Amino acid sequence: MNLPNKLTILRILMIPLFVVLLLFNGGQDQNLRIAALIVFCLASFTDFLDGQIARKRNLVTDFGKFMDPLADKLLVCSALICLIELNQLPAWYVIVIIAREFIISGFRLVAADKGIVIAASWWGKFKTTFQMLTVILLIIDIPVLKLITDIIAGIALVLTIVSLVDYMIKNIRVITEGGM
Repeated sequence: MNLPNKLTILRILMIPLFVVLLLFNGGQDQNLRIAALIVFCLASFTDFLDGQIARKRNLVTDFGKFMDPLADKLLVCSALICLIELNQLPAWYVIVIIAREFIISGFRLVAADKGIVIAASWWGKFKTTFQMLTVILLIIDIPVLKLITDIIAGIALVLTIVSLVDYMIKNIRVITEGGM
C-alpha cells in the first residue's frame, strides 16, 4: 500500500464527510458549506497529488489504476447528486454526466477483457477539472458569480459529451472487433 494508493483511499473516505457537511440542515448553514467545500477541495487535490506521485516515483499499481478513477467518479457524482438535493442542479444534467461514466466504464471493462488498456484522454481530464470547478462554484453559491457558474457548468457538460464521443471514436475497435 504505497502513498498514492493511500491518498486514493483517503479521498474515498472523505466523501461521506463531504456529503454530511454539505447536506446537513438542508445546506443552509454557511459554515458547514465552507467546511464541505474545504473537504471537497482537499479530496480533489489528492486526485492530482496521487497521480503526480505515482508517475514521478514509478508507483503505478493495478489497485491505483482501478481505484483512482473510481474514487474520482464517486467524489464528483456524490457532489452532483447532493447539488440536485439542494436544488442547485437539474437531474438531467447529472444523468448525462453519470451516463457518460457508465458508458466509459463499460468500454473499459470490455477492453480489459480483450487485454486492451485504454489511457485517459486530455478531454477527460479537462472534463473532470470543469466538473470540479462547477461543484466548487455551486457550493460557494455566490449570486454575483451565477453567470460564471452557469458558463463553467455548461462547459463541463459539453466536455462530458465531447470526451465521450472522442473516447468512443478512438476506441470503437473495442466493441466492433469480432462482434460486428
